[in-house]
Amino acid sequence: MSSHEISEAEDKLPEARGAESAVRPAEDPFADPGLPPHEHRKQDIDERAARRSERTVALLFTVSMLATIAFIAAYVALPVDRYIYVFPIGHISALNFALGLTLGIALFTIGAGAVHWARTLMSDVEVADERHPIEASPEVKSKVLEDFATGAKESGFGKRKLARNTLFGALALVPLSGIVLLRDLGPLPGTKLRHTKWAKGKRLMNYNTMQPLRPEDIAVGSLTFAMPEGMSEEQHDFQTEIAKAALMLVRLQPENIKDKRELDWSHEGIVAFSKICTHVGCPINLYEQQTHHVLCPCHQSTFDLSDGGRVIFGPAGHALPQLRIKANDQGYLEAMGDFSEPVGPAYWERG
Repeated sequence: MSSHEISEAEDKLPEARGAESAVRPAEDPFADPGLPPHEHRKQDIDERAARRSERTVALLFTVSMLATIAFIAAYVALPVDRYIYVFPIGHISALNFALGLTLGIALFTIGAGAVHWARTLMSDVEVADERHPIEASPEVKSKVLEDFATGAKESGFGKRKLARNTLFGALALVPLSGIVLLRDLGPLPGTKLRHTKWAKGKRLMNYNTMQPLRPEDIAVGSLTFAMPEGMSEEQHDFQTEIAKAALMLVRLQPENIKDKRELDWSHEGIVAFSKICTHVGCPINLYEQQTHHVLCPCHQSTFDLSDGGRVIFGPAGHALPQLRIKANDQGYLEAMGDFSEPVGPAYWERG
């Protein structure tokens, strides 16, 4: 072949290559592999296997119901101060362990039953659908409703009555666990907020020295704090009880006491009032000798101890409760009963 023929052949080569590439289709690097052939489950072709799965689902839901009942029974029956040894955790509260175990079983078996139902009884046919705009057309809405009805039918929700009814039972009982726990918001107060440790014949004990008080121990113009005889800081409920029973004593000249009942309930000018402010329950500890006023440091509520402990300034709602006192045969100051009304904030009176 001559050099001229070779040159002509090279000129025609790109055209031939272009024609060949135009005929051969381009390869798609992201080809759709398609869905594998659907494989039927045993439950799809064997009704006995399907019934076994249904009984398994029902058993799980029934266990959930029993666990919820056990949760409530444990909450009612087990004392809060009982401890047990659980390996490898160690010593833990029997109540907390029982509540956690039963509630965990109740929730787990509902989830396990639902998963087992979906994997063995509901339809598992893969459905491919084309992407569509976000806004649904009437045809799409109709198709969605149709698919929903088909899915509901294929789920066996209407056919598998045993599984369905036990599911309803488990879902109905589980919320009871949360309702029962509302009891832990606090014990009902009953009437205990209306009463304190003060009672007839209980001596007034100096809060600082823990010694019984005599009238001569309280000087005119002084402020003394007291608590009921028999109370001790070592008692487990001391803080709760002292928050209601804390008492302050002031000695006034009898002629300076304006309120008749206050004078009748005093002893030689010694008046006893609750130390707990009637606004939000702060302890009162500021006293003005000249005016006979006491001031709450929290929100500046001011009370007149020479006029029945009435409020003269601040947000407090009512006067300080007074304790009736006298001197016993041994010369010690003692209470003649409890406070005339509940101490502390006004809302305590609802207890």
